[in-house]
Amino acid sequence: MKRIAAIFLATSMLMSSAACTPKEIGEQNTGKADLGLTAEVKPATGFTAETNAAVYDQLDFNDKQEYEFATRGLIDAPETLELVDEDGTVVWSQEAYAFLDEYEKAPDSVNPSLWENTKNNHVYGLFEVCEGIYQVRGYDMANLTVIKGDTGWIVFDPLMSVECSQAAMQLIEKNLGEFPVKAVIISHSHADHFGGILGVMTEEDKANEELPIEEQLASGKIPVITPEGFTEHAVKENVYAGKGMGRRSNYQYGVLLTPGVTGKLGQGIGMGQSTGTVSFLTPSYEIRETGEMLTIDGVALEFQLTPGTEAPAEMNTWLPQFKALWVAENCTGTLHNLYTLRGAEVRDGAAWASYITEAITCYGKEAEVTFQSHNWPHWGNDIVNDYLVNTAAVYKYISDQTLTYINQGYTSNEISNMIELPDALNKIWYTRQYYGTVAHNAKAVYQQFMGWYDSNPVNLNPLTPSDSAKKWVEYLGDTDKVLQMAKADFDKGEYQWVAEVTNTIVFADPTNTDARLLCADALEQLGYQAESGPWRNEYLTAAQELRHGNANFTAATKSTGSMIRALSAPMLFDYIAIVMDKQALSDYDFIMNVTLPDVGEQHMLRVKNGVVLVYEDALSDTADVSITCPKDALFAILTNNQETVAQAVRVEGRAELLTLMMENMNQFPIDGTNPFNIIEP
Repeated sequence: MKRIAAIFLATSMLMSSAACTPKEIGEQNTGKADLGLTAEVKPATGFTAETNAAVYDQLDFNDKQEYEFATRGLIDAPETLELVDEDGTVVWSQEAYAFLDEYEKAPDSVNPSLWENTKNNHVYGLFEVCEGIYQVRGYDMANLTVIKGDTGWIVFDPLMSVECSQAAMQLIEKNLGEFPVKAVIISHSHADHFGGILGVMTEEDKANEELPIEEQLASGKIPVITPEGFTEHAVKENVYAGKGMGRRSNYQYGVLLTPGVTGKLGQGIGMGQSTGTVSFLTPSYEIRETGEMLTIDGVALEFQLTPGTEAPAEMNTWLPQFKALWVAENCTGTLHNLYTLRGAEVRDGAAWASYITEAITCYGKEAEVTFQSHNWPHWGNDIVNDYLVNTAAVYKYISDQTLTYINQGYTSNEISNMIELPDALNKIWYTRQYYGTVAHNAKAVYQQFMGWYDSNPVNLNPLTPSDSAKKWVEYLGDTDKVLQMAKADFDKGEYQWVAEVTNTIVFADPTNTDARLLCADALEQLGYQAESGPWRNEYLTAAQELRHGNANFTAATKSTGSMIRALSAPMLFDYIAIVMDKQALSDYDFIMNVTLPDVGEQHMLRVKNGVVLVYEDALSDTADVSITCPKDALFAILTNNQETVAQAVRVEGRAELLTLMMENMNQFPIDGTNPFNIIEP
């Protein structure tokens, strides 16, 4: 993906490749031969239909255990489910997937295995896990879980959007009664598990984090309990790399796609991301060691920390009186990601497996049900233990076998095309590749141990995709002939190769319509064949943008801004350094003292040739400029809000240096989306 400079960001929406309508794309056709290509969505080809039909012979579709568990314990569900925000904009819809009921078997344009998983994820409503534990499933990508205490609810993982968590709580109250929330427990640091927190409580409801947990619980306020490191990892992922991940999430979760048999389906861990209001509260208490126990409203909970598994900060919870094991997102009824396509830290497959086996050791003899933050529970001690063992085995195998291949000299791309699960593990429905895939998880293991470099010096510093593509086209000579050859290969079902060669032409010349449309057609067929929901979304979103231009600016969640404001001062300084135009300050070398009386902190910043160096708990006697302000005023500096800065920030020394920094916080928008191109330059 080409890196976008600030000047490109300002003009990207004006480029023909990012603003094409279907008609304009047709008008730009520069090819000489008539290949019969159009910007319309295509049906499955004969090759794709044949490939998908073969899946029925590979898996046991008569095994309905996962469907039975997905539907077990249903208490109530609305006939249709479509949630809107205060403006009337749809932020979540199960109604959009009503077409699933119109087919007896998967249509040719859908992998039958993904079709079955999507039907299971389309089951929504309020469910009983066991007496005292209930889940609202299908109201967002994740599940909202409540546990009944003596007087109120303990809430686990309050979804991604405020609108969705409010609707989930209303369904609970309608059927089970209105009770106060006694605590909120967030299993890990991903937004789909905490973003809806202001739908189950207010900021004023939160317990005082300076109090011991026993006093928090006795205070009448609501403790927010997370694993250690939650805040750091939540803000790093959603702020430091937030714009890049947000744009890439449009591809992974198919946010720009329309649900349908040639469009978006399930994601393996739900139907997709909601697009409502994302909120954030810092925890009032962090779990810091495995085995820590709390009793909340009469309910005993024992926590198991699992850092570096599905999230950098994550934890399971054992509820002994229910014989129930909350496995967070460490077991999800699908193969998960060791590397997630939107981008994130690589996860350790071997460690992931070891934490699952630790859970078996600690709780396996007693556990009668596992329940989790995505998909549905699994019941019965034998089934629970098989579920845990098989899930652990999959991650351990991918880690071990990738290392075997690494030590045999194979590279990342070679390994991803070689590795396959053992047949017995491969045929288990809850280890199928609906979310993560064996191929891209193997690449994650390679990255974890070997990094990006394959040891071939040709790849030490390759040309940019556009520069390389232009040279390839120059060497190929007759692009029109290449496209005719590619169309012939498409007709043979060689979709991956066709996508590769035509995308090279697109990067050399994004106005070449035949290349755009043929690449889109090839990607579309790859999407139809994909078992992984995210892979399907990636292929189909890219096809859509090749045909109709970059429409990312139409898709975004709303944010309360609470996450950036939750950054500690050193983290805010780091973010300032990321947002700042470093070239504009490359000739400067100055020191700024920052005093924050409200949090009792002082920091020295040295801006050294565009680099912001942070010295905590230090001030300079010879600072060029000194500022004193509340910590929240740093947000005004970050966003160049000069009016607020004038009111809230006391400046001594060379005030123009502070102004210089503020005026150069411009490398990408703090609010909204950043619609950089992905499938084209």
